Amino acid sequence: MADAVAVIALVLALGVASRLLGDRLRIPSVLFLILAGIAIGPELLGIVSRETFGDGLTAVVGVSVAIILFEGGYHLNTEKLREVPESLFRLVTIGATLTWLGTAAAVVRFLDTSIAVGLLVGALLVATGPTVIGPILQVVTVRDHVAAMLEGEGIINDVTAAVLVVVVFEVLIVGNGTVTELLAGLVGRLAIGLLVGVLVAGVTLKLLTRVTRIPGTAPLHARLVVLSAAVVAYGGAELIATETGIAAAAMAGFVLGNADLPHHEAVVDFLDDLSVVVLSFVFVALAALIDFDDILRLGLGGLAIVVAVTLVLRPAVIYLSTTDERFTRNERLFLSAVGPRGIIPASVATLFAVELQALGRPQEAGLLAGTVFLIIFATVVLQAGLARQIAEYLEVSPMHTLIVGAGRVGLSLAERLERDGENVRIIDNDPEAVERARERGFTAVEGDGTDADVLDGADVAGSRAVIAVTPDDDVNLLVCQLAKTRFDVETVASRVNQPANVDAFESLGVRAIDLSMATAWSLENVLERPSLVRWMNELGRTGDVQEIEVTASDLVGKTIADVNAEIPDGCIVGLLTHTDGTTEVPTGDHVLREGDRVTFLGGSDAVDRAVKRFHPHD
Repeated sequence: MADAVAVIALVLALGVASRLLGDRLRIPSVLFLILAGIAIGPELLGIVSRETFGDGLTAVVGVSVAIILFEGGYHLNTEKLREVPESLFRLVTIGATLTWLGTAAAVVRFLDTSIAVGLLVGALLVATGPTVIGPILQVVTVRDHVAAMLEGEGIINDVTAAVLVVVVFEVLIVGNGTVTELLAGLVGRLAIGLLVGVLVAGVTLKLLTRVTRIPGTAPLHARLVVLSAAVVAYGGAELIATETGIAAAAMAGFVLGNADLPHHEAVVDFLDDLSVVVLSFVFVALAALIDFDDILRLGLGGLAIVVAVTLVLRPAVIYLSTTDERFTRNERLFLSAVGPRGIIPASVATLFAVELQALGRPQEAGLLAGTVFLIIFATVVLQAGLARQIAEYLEVSPMHTLIVGAGRVGLSLAERLERDGENVRIIDNDPEAVERARERGFTAVEGDGTDADVLDGADVAGSRAVIAVTPDDDVNLLVCQLAKTRFDVETVASRVNQPANVDAFESLGVRAIDLSMATAWSLENVLERPSLVRWMNELGRTGDVQEIEVTASDLVGKTIADVNAEIPDGCIVGLLTHTDGTTEVPTGDHVLREGDRVTFLGGSDAVDRAVKRFHPHD
């Protein structure tokens, strides 16, 4: 007993240490969790083995995974799902099916096993999961629609994989059933889990309205009731049919997370802390059970499967799913390169390896465990461990632009910025305006933009720029003042509705856009320069204008003629702004100096290549 307690304490300590180390080094903590597990497992120190936890490990892992998926479902609100509904739907249907069947084909081809075993392994490897995606998104900032794809895939495919593998095992491995029986079993189990989850969430909501009326203890009661809901949803569904509890827990979390839950913030903080603890324990414990002999027996066939899953199937699935024009080429590459497997494959593989052993099929048991743990190890080390470096190399980690005001001006600006590849967030205190912004695919926050807490919640400090565009100059001025003085945002701009107020904005260092002057300038251009207006309206589609500062050593001292010779066809240097603020149309003889600003004009692709030629990290 004392030994077991000491092992559990060690596992938890290593888990927490892994999280702290990951946060400090900005590397997803799952990498350190799996390495810690291997270190204390039978392959190295031998502190933990399959006998350490006995028969209780399956139950502990099951409840822990349920809590993790409940927490993931709680965070998967409808706002995130609205980011890319069609792409996410394709990813978790067509993409999941292709991953399942493609992995199965690779296993059958390279490891010379039966189709049933191949389908069993393929079902396990459909899952990615919040246990590996969450830590990645904590250290890698991506645009919201990219994060929505990863988070949605993690939750939904974890549920799908957990149910699918049980159905495959019962129908094809044990029962020698038909495809019709397999599909019926999958749909039936999913329906049971989802229904139980909805029922538990409904009862929980009613209960919360009663137990949270007591002053002082209400937040505590809310946390305890929500935790009970996760466990009851899992256990209740499992009593009806095995491996339906995962779906029930995830659905209960999703419903509660999108409801008007009392003491929501207290519950969120509690679930976040709890999931860190159970994730640390389960990941380290399961990593300790990796049998390297099973992996080594796979030989070159195992490496071929890793290549097939990560370099063939994953990119194919992503490119079939992300046809939405909001996804840039590099964002598709990032999603293709980041699809690590987590706890669901590890825990369920351990369970069914034991089941196969009991059926007298030890070779297939070793193949199952070896293949799944090899994929987990390879993807966690290479994809999760290098996720930040991959994101930086592909330049998919933009700082966001925060717009205060979701009226016509705010939404028009947001559309243009999104088209230019910016990550846009909008704040407005009008619920209808926020809903309109969300319907158009933007991340919108309902709240008062002059409230420092609301700005802080929208991560104003991490913004590339803050732009106030409400029709009230007093509101805009206060937003700009907070952004500049309290949150130290470098670039702040504002719409100014009354020309007399321009000086007040500029005295704060805010870039003020006088609405009347901007309108007059636009109308003058329509009358005097119609071709320019048409071209400017196409910016971000067929044409573009980008400005860079001369800081690179290979630009300083060059003439404009030299630069024009190096940039792509379809792009020219249109303007040159000197360090004293003067701007002119340059001649070929102008020599660039450090601090000058060069403006490229031309086709979108040509301008983008020109910017990256001289500023590769912009």
